[in-house]
Amino acid sequence: MQTRKLGNLDVSALGLGCMGMSHGYGPAADKQEMIALIGKAVDLGVTFFDTAEIYGPFANEELVGAALAPFRRKVVIATKFGLRHDAGGQVADSRPQRIRQSVEGSLKRLGVEAIDLYYQHRVDPNVPIEDVAGTVKDLIAQGKVKHFGLSEAGVKTIRRAHAVQPVAAVQSEYSLWWRRPEEELLPTLEELGIGLVPFSPLGKGFLTGKIDENTQFDKSDFRNIVPRFTAEARKANQSLVDLLGRIAAQKRATPAQIALAWLLAQKPWIVPIPGTTKLPRLEENLQAASLRLTVDDLREIDAAAAKIAIQGARYPEALEQRTGL
Repeated sequence: MQTRKLGNLDVSALGLGCMGMSHGYGPAADKQEMIALIGKAVDLGVTFFDTAEIYGPFANEELVGAALAPFRRKVVIATKFGLRHDAGGQVADSRPQRIRQSVEGSLKRLGVEAIDLYYQHRVDPNVPIEDVAGTVKDLIAQGKVKHFGLSEAGVKTIRRAHAVQPVAAVQSEYSLWWRRPEEELLPTLEELGIGLVPFSPLGKGFLTGKIDENTQFDKSDFRNIVPRFTAEARKANQSLVDLLGRIAAQKRATPAQIALAWLLAQKPWIVPIPGTTKLPRLEENLQAASLRLTVDDLREIDAAAAKIAIQGARYPEALEQRTGL
């Protein structure tokens, strides 16, 4: 697989988001099966794996650490700090002492001497970003972290953080059904030489074409509380999947492959991290890295997508307020 740069960090053009293996999309998958799946991803050329302290919590880092132990010198592991559970759910906590505590736990669970890419998971309104960036800068000086990242941060926050400690990558939701990053985020990242790591590049599964208005999710699946996943919204948004299906038929590909190839075609410093728990889906997704969309293909997709009004918010209001976009 071709590689791309996130700042000065070399990674495969497509990474693997590991959250859904143990968090968010229903019951956790079998650990041994997921270890085998991650190993298969390495065999297929993936060198970039994404996890976080909060996923599980903690279980996902342990899984990723165990799975990648045999390949440690061949791969890049990204994890995140700055969210913790309390009685009311997840809360932002990026106090310097909390970051220093988090990094020690992540190093142990991942079984590594240094974290390749360490993201602030969500901006903490109670802690100046300069303090966060300064703390990570100290961790880099100590050899515990190699590169600094931000997740769902606004452009002003990114600039302030980057001035203290260069930011290698920003993680943000970005796909054909969430294009707000094009307004301010992408131009800012291009100016500063920062890579973009789109999470949910397949619209939390919707852009695969495998979900429709009749799909039933497990009671523990967080999509049950996402406005964009009400039955009414899914029915209204089906036209976007139909568009991908038409392009896919022309290219002898799948809707998911078109959605990922579209992202890869936007900028050479974009590295999507689709997640899956199934080997056939992993293989399907990774084949998107070799799918080339022409200028005419991209123009056709953009023209058709511009006529489609996506229905439903991407998060419940309380969660949307936590993002910096």
